[in-house]
Amino acid sequence: MIDNEEILLKVENLCQYFKMGRQQLKAVDHVSFDIKKGEVFGLVGESGCGKTTTGRSIIKLYNITGGNVYFKGRRICAGTLQYKEEIAKVKKECSEQIAELKKQLVEDPTKAEVINAKIAEITAQKNAKIAEQRKLMAEAIHDHKHGDELYAEELVQDIKNTQEPILAELKETNPEAYDIENKKYRHDLRVAKRSRFITRIQMIFQDPIASLDPRMTVREIISEGLVINGIKDKEYIDNKVYEILETVGLVREHADRYPHEFSGGQRQRIGIARAVVMEPEMIIADEPVSALDVSIQAQVINLLNDLRRKLGLTILFIAHDLSVVKYFSDRIGVMYFGKLVELTTSEELFAHPLHPYTKSLLSAIPLPDPHYEKGRVRKTYNPIAEHDYSVNQPSLREVKEGHFVYCNDEEEIKYKKELGLEVGE
Repeated sequence: MIDNEEILLKVENLCQYFKMGRQQLKAVDHVSFDIKKGEVFGLVGESGCGKTTTGRSIIKLYNITGGNVYFKGRRICAGTLQYKEEIAKVKKECSEQIAELKKQLVEDPTKAEVINAKIAEITAQKNAKIAEQRKLMAEAIHDHKHGDELYAEELVQDIKNTQEPILAELKETNPEAYDIENKKYRHDLRVAKRSRFITRIQMIFQDPIASLDPRMTVREIISEGLVINGIKDKEYIDNKVYEILETVGLVREHADRYPHEFSGGQRQRIGIARAVVMEPEMIIADEPVSALDVSIQAQVINLLNDLRRKLGLTILFIAHDLSVVKYFSDRIGVMYFGKLVELTTSEELFAHPLHPYTKSLLSAIPLPDPHYEKGRVRKTYNPIAEHDYSVNQPSLREVKEGHFVYCNDEEEIKYKKELGLEVGE
């Protein structure tokens, strides 16, 4: 378990909705969590629960519907749903208040002056609140669309402020050194202009076959990000590719081969190399071992563990296999139907699962013990039978320090008793 408390990624009320005709599919619905620097955060759940969509939304492969995503304190993703909902709520409340006042006016016309003044006051308050929400919405849209450009501008300005005074001095005193430094300055400037903040996060995709272009060599696949970033030095690119290939357990001779010439495990290593070559601070690993043989899965997991220690990576690890997640993750979030239903440390989740869906998932883990398997009882999760949210609505609550569960008031009391805690705690 890591001791670092610095939050690298913060997800606030992330919503990702997709249109299905006249209806909406809520693939991710108000999900919130944070990931600390150097941590492996596991995200588990059944197929279709929204794990992959969460990862893709964070890395901006989808434009999010609502919520905010912060990386290193900077907002990289922002949706507008929450602002639109707040505007609609304000309009509805004001309309109801004005309708009630107009009803009073009909009943007692002598109070017309007082009632009209109240109506004007309510209308002014409504307009002020709506203007505030529209301002916040405009800021969110700006951050989402132009955050990367602002980051590039900051990098360019930093390089100019740092290197231009040195160049000016060298031009007068040492023309030869000036030529060398000026070349480096032009290179750094070109790279900075093309840099994007979101590239500090890279993704390893689930399917090692579909995620690699069959018409590109391994060299081209791995170096594509460097080329897009403005690096033109072929020797530098080749050396970087060879270095990364050896880091992920391949050899430099593999650089000129095509993806179809490799096994599934080797293809996944190429996908990892493509992500790592950009020197990211965080990696989103979207079920990186689910398409591989069991023996190869262990190799890839061990590789990710080595890279995590060697490069200081933070990892969002999306997976089905709870035993793998337990081994690899510091904290685990459990998702069900687009909601985060439980969040705690790996040890705590396996020792004291609270949400019925988490218990159902854990009961499905097979063990290589015939005596245990003979008596293992598979728990089935039925949300209609397990919960009654008709009166008291649920939310993600901290039942115990660091242990969050999606529950209402009655369930929170029940879970605290289950953990042996005082209800007032």
